[in-house]
Amino acid sequence: MNAPLRRVGVVVMVLFGLLFANLNWIQAYKADEYRNSDYNGRVQVAEYDRKRGNIEVGGTAYALSKETGGELKYQRTYPGGEMYAHVLGWKPVNGSASGIERVENDFLAGTSDALIANRIKDMFTGDETGGGNVVLTLSKRAQETAYKQLNDNQVGATKGAAIAIDPRTGAVQALVSMPSFDPNPLASHNSTEADRAYNTLEKDKDRPLANRALSETLPPGSTFKIIMAAAALENGVGQQTRIPAGSSYTAPGAGQPIRNAAPSICPESQVTLREAVTESCNTGFAQLGVRLGADKVKEKAKQFGFEQDDLTVGQLGEGGLPVAASRTGDMQNPDGSTDPAALAQSSIGQNNVRMTPLQGALIAAAVANKDGKQMRPYLVKQLLGPDRTTVYDPAQPRELRRPISGQVAADLRDMMQNVVKEGTGRRAAIDGYLVGGKTGTAQSGPNTPDHGWFIGFALDKDGTPLSAVCVELEQAGNGGSAEAARIAGRIMAAAIADSGRR
Repeated sequence: MNAPLRRVGVVVMVLFGLLFANLNWIQAYKADEYRNSDYNGRVQVAEYDRKRGNIEVGGTAYALSKETGGELKYQRTYPGGEMYAHVLGWKPVNGSASGIERVENDFLAGTSDALIANRIKDMFTGDETGGGNVVLTLSKRAQETAYKQLNDNQVGATKGAAIAIDPRTGAVQALVSMPSFDPNPLASHNSTEADRAYNTLEKDKDRPLANRALSETLPPGSTFKIIMAAAALENGVGQQTRIPAGSSYTAPGAGQPIRNAAPSICPESQVTLREAVTESCNTGFAQLGVRLGADKVKEKAKQFGFEQDDLTVGQLGEGGLPVAASRTGDMQNPDGSTDPAALAQSSIGQNNVRMTPLQGALIAAAVANKDGKQMRPYLVKQLLGPDRTTVYDPAQPRELRRPISGQVAADLRDMMQNVVKEGTGRRAAIDGYLVGGKTGTAQSGPNTPDHGWFIGFALDKDGTPLSAVCVELEQAGNGGSAEAARIAGRIMAAAIADSGRR
């Protein structure tokens, strides 16, 4: 055999060897992945032979499966449409699920290890028992109120979010993102129609698929002053301590002065901390931040939950919908020293400070609790088997962190209640309840309207926390924060009513 033929033979042998190795690799390591792929037609048919479990809120199923009579026996439907879309997500025939449909997919599909007894029983009976059912913490009334009030807001905002939680437990009472979407077309058995619906939503400039309550980070404006007030209280400043204020303040090295939202706001050279919170005094908090220093500001924000990269919202102890990290951003010069101008802007929730609406609700919840604790937020209240027996029922809410002492929490509660009584948060008031809060107006860009924020809480007359909320109206412009406060009050009132209180 001459040399060229030997080389060809060697190449052929190498190719056969690679082919053999690839086949063994597929059989040994990739078989389960291909077998269980969402794109495997036989898997799809088998999956839809079993009735997928419900996702329920307050005894009503808002994600359920109905018989079709077709090759895929069951059709996933969402009776709540846009109202629950960002929580429930959707379960497509091709591709991966989203929302709670993804987080609890194995349980809903009946393939979870927690349902192995049901599958063993099916082996003997020949039945095809359905998947398990997921019960959420949401309040139907609060969720409906949040959705309607956001979408019917009085300032014409087209994007925003609202989230409410029970401060005592962390249970999510409402979670809405605007704009929303109808998940039903995305679960169509007609793949062409489902893909078309998804592509339309994906290309929409307003990003309706984004869960703004958990994933959108925007400058929080004056709501960040609650963190600043907490830092001040921990560093020798009391409610009645007078701090520098004035109609304008130019930090060292700054090109532009910081001014208040109106000339009538704290024009005096000094105001008390309580007055600064009530009036939302920019100049006071900017100077307070420079006085405290960047390290203390960043550390206090971190203690409230900023910079956390691994927070999720689902079950109490594991997994769930991902939450974007809130950030305080840079406050430094290129040489690493503190930039007083950046620090002053950051101290009023501008510069590079970014916050999710969930983080805003968590701040309010910590203040609402008498011991200053912040509970881990969660959405899954119970997991019920196909026969409605309880498989998962969280026995004890989990403390996430304790950013402030009981005394600091009490001072902040008092000042935030004064914001609703006498300051910028009056529209959040609820008859018969103690309501505290903080409005925020944040610049969104040089030529775009400001964002409007409100964070707050509602207590009963005995001081028991009932709800904590954050509402954000993106590029809402003039009146945005006052409208956010009004919506927040409505949501908390609905959550209170749904809990059986009046």
